[in-house]
Amino acid sequence: MEYDVHIIGGGLAGSEAAWQLARRGARVRLSEMRGGGDSTPAHQGAGLAELVCSNSFRSDDSDKNAVGLLHHEMRALDSLVMTAAAAAQVPAGSALAVDREVFSAEVEAALAALPTLTVVRERIDRLPSAGLTIVATGPLTAAALADSIGTATGASSLAFFDAIAPIVYRDSIDMDVCWMASRWDKGETKDYINCPMNLEQYRAFHQGLLDGDTTEFREWEASTPYFEGCMPIEVMAARGLDTLRFGPMKPVGLDNPHDATPEFPQGRWPHAVVQLRQDNKLGTLWNMVGFQTKLKHAEQVRLFRTIPGLENAEFARLGGLHRNTFLNSPQLLDRQLRLKSAPHIRFAGQITGCEGYVESSAVGLMAGMMAAAELVGRTWTAPPRTTALGALLAHITGDAEAESYQPMNINFGLFPPVDPTSRKSSATKPTPSGPRSTLRRGKGQLISIETASNSKIRRILTIF
Repeated sequence: MEYDVHIIGGGLAGSEAAWQLARRGARVRLSEMRGGGDSTPAHQGAGLAELVCSNSFRSDDSDKNAVGLLHHEMRALDSLVMTAAAAAQVPAGSALAVDREVFSAEVEAALAALPTLTVVRERIDRLPSAGLTIVATGPLTAAALADSIGTATGASSLAFFDAIAPIVYRDSIDMDVCWMASRWDKGETKDYINCPMNLEQYRAFHQGLLDGDTTEFREWEASTPYFEGCMPIEVMAARGLDTLRFGPMKPVGLDNPHDATPEFPQGRWPHAVVQLRQDNKLGTLWNMVGFQTKLKHAEQVRLFRTIPGLENAEFARLGGLHRNTFLNSPQLLDRQLRLKSAPHIRFAGQITGCEGYVESSAVGLMAGMMAAAELVGRTWTAPPRTTALGALLAHITGDAEAESYQPMNINFGLFPPVDPTSRKSSATKPTPSGPRSTLRRGKGQLISIETASNSKIRRILTIF
């Protein structure tokens, strides 16, 4: 079949872009090398939109969290990723987490039902010289294509390391030691398994992380930085004794019922807590939250079995480490995600320097809509910077400082600054574009975000 747009890469961004194009009638060729004899160091199978790290899409709170707002905006634009996530959802408190296999299957089924979309299992080794193209090969772009991209951009791609957390079989966890709870009892269900540590246990575990045998870097990898949002746990431990207790092992808001007393009938907070989050719909697999690691596999098994409640843990997957690459997008891409030196090519997803499943999908969504508009002779108008989509796009395509550009999740710091207002005036004073929501920033100060009205978001986004 002849095609109008060639999408390279069948991950989250590529799948979302293909959906946005094909459901508008565009003829799309989606090339994915997995399933055609190739793979990557991190992927486990050939499924489209496979989740290789966490199974969480993070907070689903659209009123108080930027990624939750991004969820909402994507739903308003008929996002395939958000629809598949709803079908594959597993309990995770206020977060949106999914069964990985169900999620990937939902994406594949939806794309297979589109008559103008063809999925081809093939490796693409060089950028096409003509024709509308979206490159969404992600942070694990194959070497030959990465070289082609480097040649086209005239500069080497930046790089950072991304780490994967272990997954534990539920029936190997000792629930006489652990307990089910969400922090501060948020939500109606108790969605996390919590493994408590006292001071002595925590110090021994911390020292074990410092002494553990880790994966050796190749010479060319030695100077590659880590992404702060996916820092290996042993690297965090090296920053100080209590760093983990203020990070993935923080105990606040988690009363241990096994430590109840007449004075504290609901239990006390442990010195530290290891949390596990459900990873599949059956509830048989649980991932260790924040436990990305580059420890060698034997060392992981030995050390993680010293965690109370995990003494007999059986691991479905151990942690790992892979090298991610991304473009200096503010320098190389225009506001329509097109390569300035070759404007028939767009980039989408994590290769642009956005970080996170949701952000990657969102950029794929916008790239697909941009290409669809271009096919009918229109220029796609970006959402306002006061939306999560608009703020993310603006950051990637020019608002960020090119010299210090690093991968970043969506956050309210990417939104345009506004003057602090009082609670009363913020709640009652209209703005030229509609109602505002307020988020507290320090004592007595509020920051206004115009997109907090969900109905207003839908009105804004329906024109794009």
